Amino acid sequence: MSLGLTALELARIQFAFTVSFHIIFPATSIGLACFLAVLEWKWLRTQDPIYKDLFKYWIKIFAVAFGMGVVSGVVMSYQFGTNWSEFSRIAGSITGPLLTYEVLSAFFLEAGFLGIMLFGWGRVSPKVHFFATLMVAIGTCISMFWILSSNSWMQTPQGFAIENGIIVPTDWWAIVFNPSFPYRFAHMATAAFLVSSLLVVGTAGWHLLKGRRDDLVKKSFSMGLWMVLITSCLQVIIGDHHGLNTLKHQPAKLAAIEGHWETNRDHAMPLLLFAIPDMENERNAVEFGIPHLGSLILTHSIDGQVTGLKDFAAEDRPNVPIVFWSFRVMVSLGMLMVLLSLTSLWLRKKGSLYESSWFHKFAIIMGPTGYVALLAGWVTTEVGRQPWVVYGVMRTRDGLSHSVTADQVGLSLIIFVLVYTVVFGSGIYYMLKLIKTGPAFLDSLQPEKTAGLGHFKTPLRPLSAVDEILDDQTSTTDQAKEKHHD
Repeated sequence: MSLGLTALELARIQFAFTVSFHIIFPATSIGLACFLAVLEWKWLRTQDPIYKDLFKYWIKIFAVAFGMGVVSGVVMSYQFGTNWSEFSRIAGSITGPLLTYEVLSAFFLEAGFLGIMLFGWGRVSPKVHFFATLMVAIGTCISMFWILSSNSWMQTPQGFAIENGIIVPTDWWAIVFNPSFPYRFAHMATAAFLVSSLLVVGTAGWHLLKGRRDDLVKKSFSMGLWMVLITSCLQVIIGDHHGLNTLKHQPAKLAAIEGHWETNRDHAMPLLLFAIPDMENERNAVEFGIPHLGSLILTHSIDGQVTGLKDFAAEDRPNVPIVFWSFRVMVSLGMLMVLLSLTSLWLRKKGSLYESSWFHKFAIIMGPTGYVALLAGWVTTEVGRQPWVVYGVMRTRDGLSHSVTADQVGLSLIIFVLVYTVVFGSGIYYMLKLIKTGPAFLDSLQPEKTAGLGHFKTPLRPLSAVDEILDDQTSTTDQAKEKHHD
């Protein structure tokens, strides 16, 4: 079952596979939780039922994403004890407490108020319900804070000492707020909001293209596009500062991102738009770039010097082709997001935002690109850190469990692929069915569902928030259209 690969290679593939599945769900729930908080705040202020109906629609998709995020996160954490026990033994005194803080401060906060948020309509006052929604949204952001702090410490370790081969903490402030953390936290938070806002825009664009022109769809489309405008432009600024931080603290990663082999001591560095990096011959087989622009972007100087890959030992370099191209996928999609938002401003001014079918098609295509850009960004970050699991301190191969074999990891990887395909594939399909169904005018067409204590005979869980038969998609959409025509 080793598939011709070593235990180290298989363990890295397994962790990459599970974390890739996991990250898309928290990114969705982080952004949607904040979107839900905004919707409920707008409803409390205006009493416009549009916001309440949108809340009740998007909370179903949030519940599915939240439930799958929890499950996939638990599975991923077990690998620290199975495949990466040496990493846990050596660096666990730092990463362990950081992940514990995430559970104590964020997960308990989310779990404490999630039930009220999902099932509290008609059972608590509107202000109490909004407070619960706000606490869940804050909890998701706190969770992101601790996870990014732990991962950022692995990228730019500070505040530690090594005693008897074990990494021990000496300054928790320096550990938590390590040099790359502020930039990476801002970058990830903005990415999560982009992921969710593009999901909202793509969903509304689909229904606009199908002919719906009611206020629910228009409001979703408009709010989502405003958020894409803010976050996509903000991401350009954050990305620039994050790049400068990477140049300072992880120069080998930055050189791989740029496909930059020779240090430009007597000339400006170009910005490569296209290249085929050749690691064996330490050069780019083919390259096309813009002269001087690389130095200008990376050093803010027209002829600034950037250290090349050849200045680092071959064993200390990441996989250049993967890092080079994953970064360009992320940036290219980011530029398309900016284009989408700027185009929406132009259409708003013309008064044709809801009537331009070509733009609705563009929005639908852009809907899933937030996830692609998110994964490409994490590939750049994690592959670019190699061959270090703790940058400059501990190599990835030294974190592998001594007793694990290639056959064991290969077998578990195959099982993961099969189980994840069925379980999370079904969950994603379920979310897509909800998206296809679309929002409906619930409050204006049917009375509020209320029930006293003891109404439910079984415990309610996040996925219980979805209480409709998805195969029967005619009623809510047709009702929405009828209301629009009335």
